[in-house]
Amino acid sequence: MPVVHKSPSIPGSNPNQTTSPPFTTSPFLPTNSTLNPAAVGAVGFINDILNKIPLPHWAIYLIAAAGALLLLLCCLCVCIKCCCRDKKKKKKQQNNEKINLSDANGKTTTALVQPDVGDVDYGSTKMQRGKLLYSLDYNAAQSELTVGIKQADSLKAMDLGGSSDPYVKVYLCPAKSRTVETKVFKNTLNPVFNEHFSFQLSKASLLKSTAVMQVFDFNRFSKHNLIGELRLPLSSVDWNHVIEEWQDLAEPAKFEEEELGEICFSLRYVPSAAKLTVAILEAKNLKSMDMGGSSEMCSVFVVVTATPGTNPYVKVQLALDKRKWKKRKTSMKKRTLNPYYNESFTFDVTFEQIQRVNLVISVWDHDAMTRNDAMGKIFLGCDASGNQLRHWADMLSNPRRPVAQWHSLLTAEQVNATLTLKKKIPLQSKLPFLKDT
Repeated sequence: MPVVHKSPSIPGSNPNQTTSPPFTTSPFLPTNSTLNPAAVGAVGFINDILNKIPLPHWAIYLIAAAGALLLLLCCLCVCIKCCCRDKKKKKKQQNNEKINLSDANGKTTTALVQPDVGDVDYGSTKMQRGKLLYSLDYNAAQSELTVGIKQADSLKAMDLGGSSDPYVKVYLCPAKSRTVETKVFKNTLNPVFNEHFSFQLSKASLLKSTAVMQVFDFNRFSKHNLIGELRLPLSSVDWNHVIEEWQDLAEPAKFEEEELGEICFSLRYVPSAAKLTVAILEAKNLKSMDMGGSSEMCSVFVVVTATPGTNPYVKVQLALDKRKWKKRKTSMKKRTLNPYYNESFTFDVTFEQIQRVNLVISVWDHDAMTRNDAMGKIFLGCDASGNQLRHWADMLSNPRRPVAQWHSLLTAEQVNATLTLKKKIPLQSKLPFLKDT
């Protein structure tokens, strides 16, 4: 028999009524004693966690509901994205089926055939580079070819402002013994040049030559941009009359032009002091003259290093009345194709002489064992043309102010054929004491 414990009697209450001990219930604690003990333990664990959180129960329930809603939205987004992918795949399959069906009917097979090599314009679609009006005339009696550069029209804009500073370079291939240039026209796409250039050429050489006319965009402090060119085989020209016609500029050829590099220097002339200052600043992209790179002497052996480059230095020469007059040279820079000099030279040149002087800048590769090699050459003065003449004119029009500019190097043969320097002044070569006067 179970023992019944009687609680102390309370005044006003029935002494025969039994009372159970006090019991605190929780909303998560089950009252049914038949539930699974594991479930009862889990509920008790949850109640302990809720009691430890310093928030009211309604706030905890609200946060749990918000988290469940956010999780549901994420699942919904994933489902929508998967459905969209499936739809895109189905559309692609349908398009492929349509193409295959049209191929069977013979309607779109040409679009799937690889084009011929001649129809491919490498790099991009064909762009309009403009057109050039030129003239050709050959005087058989004097063996003289005259190339006229009349004007250009609708040139391609190379500058950010939607314009260009065009000029035309003319030479003959394969000899390329002489290169001439027109004047530079600023901020125009339709320049009118009206310049003529003469080339001494025999009839036999004429039929083997090609006239090249290249239109450039002038840039003072960077490489000049090639807009387009014309290449005219002279063997196919009818020389019974003067040729004058318009022709569209073509994309420049990449196989014939020889890149010798560029050189940057500044010119400054002070008429009152009769001083001409030439500052050789730097050169870049010079052509390597040694097989393995650069060469230097070590004891009695020549060591060819793997470092690309040469040992360049620069000669600065003045020619008065096309006779060699004064010269200086920079220091040598070892094993480099991009030397930096920043060396200046000052010459005494009167205002009367400056109009008869030509400045010759040449880059040489120093070799300790053999003869030094000429890497490139250029000349400026009143006898020059194109960019060289423009640089010289800018110096004369801005006295006491240095004017710097980049120039592309030419071969020594090209410059020598154009400048045709004579020997030194006889008196100075025979009378040494006159050299310092």
